[in-house]
Amino acid sequence: MSASDRIGGRISDARRAVEERTEGFSRWQVDLLLVFGFLLASYVLFVLFGLALGLSLNGIVSTLRRVTYFAAVYAILTLALNLHWGYTGLFNIGVAGFMAVGVYAMAILTAPVDGSPAGLGLPLPVGIVGGMAAAALVGLVAALPALRLRADYFAIVTLGLSEIIRLSVLSGSLREFEVAGLELGTGGGSGISFTATNSVIPWLLDLPVLSALGDALFAVGAAVGIQSSVIQSALYTLVLLACVIALYVLLARIAYSPFGRVLKAIREDELAARSLGKHTKTTKITVFMLGCALMGLGGILWQGGRGFVTPDSFLPILTFYVFVALIIGGAGSNAGSIVGGIVFAAALWEGPPFVRRIVDANLSVRSPPTIYDAVVAADPLALLGYAVGNLDQIRFMLVGVVLILLMLWRPDGVLGHRKEIAAATDLSRRPRTTATAADGGREESDE
Repeated sequence: MSASDRIGGRISDARRAVEERTEGFSRWQVDLLLVFGFLLASYVLFVLFGLALGLSLNGIVSTLRRVTYFAAVYAILTLALNLHWGYTGLFNIGVAGFMAVGVYAMAILTAPVDGSPAGLGLPLPVGIVGGMAAAALVGLVAALPALRLRADYFAIVTLGLSEIIRLSVLSGSLREFEVAGLELGTGGGSGISFTATNSVIPWLLDLPVLSALGDALFAVGAAVGIQSSVIQSALYTLVLLACVIALYVLLARIAYSPFGRVLKAIREDELAARSLGKHTKTTKITVFMLGCALMGLGGILWQGGRGFVTPDSFLPILTFYVFVALIIGGAGSNAGSIVGGIVFAAALWEGPPFVRRIVDANLSVRSPPTIYDAVVAADPLALLGYAVGNLDQIRFMLVGVVLILLMLWRPDGVLGHRKEIAAATDLSRRPRTTATAADGGREESDE
């Protein structure tokens, strides 16, 4: 037996052991335990590394806040992509483009009227809804012709559309333009400033009940040495977590609804679904628009928190990151999408820079100019210095290694393609009834 088979067998044994321990739990309870388990494991690792780095309590809380923030952002984007690819089989590789549409639409709607470039100066909720609607509308325009194509051609179209969107907002012709006498614009390569989405936190803290809770929270933070800026950022991260929970509930309801069963039928065999009288084209267009709107929301909550956006924030590599998170968690599973977002954010996004900080703070190592110089030096510190100095490039290699290992041992991801019921109700779960025992007594039975 090869090493890969042995490791794969141990992973399967561990999975069966977890399934046996959670046999009496419902699906959502198991999902909740898995999500919290992965999140808690990430926290423990970062706290241990933070203590090794000598971080203060404020530094450790700030680090955990960043990990949670990016985990929530990638979870939102991965949930949206899972609706397209995991449940419907639509190979959309233009995630970054639909994020850009949502963010720029929101920016133009909420930017100050006297800004440079100018916007419409509308309230933030109107901007968020408008950004999601714009992303859905662009999704509709793309879906009408593109969904007639085969999966591989559809992927090419979405990738091309994403780049067209990025280059359009980058172009000088849209830097400033006039619509119905109103001066608007994207700012071109210089970007556009707008009302930041995290401005919702001061608004929430002004509410009667929440203001008292906020004052108490800031007082406790000041007593233990946590800065108020970290607490405000943590509160905005909680808003993102609330969005993740709301999206999970929404998409879980969709997955187990008749509409969701049509999506799975399209994924498995669209011709068979169509032969059963299902309007597959209408369903695909509807779900594509919904997924694009959620991608726009993910972009708004992520880039909108800075109050400033440029086209460089939506490079095609961003779509690749979201796909990696979905592959790690497993396509076809909403809980897997959240787990994939957590693992990607903790291990591949925030983990490597954090390791570099630990090495820089505790070891005095130099970075040789080439890998050849590091090898011929015959010094482990030289190799470590080279690895730390080129960590950004090595992170891409690490992503590739993770994908290769997943393809070898867990091609379906951590939670992908779990057995799902096809009926509206789970017929495998029979209610517990009572039966008369042979001795005249009564005993519980599952029959």
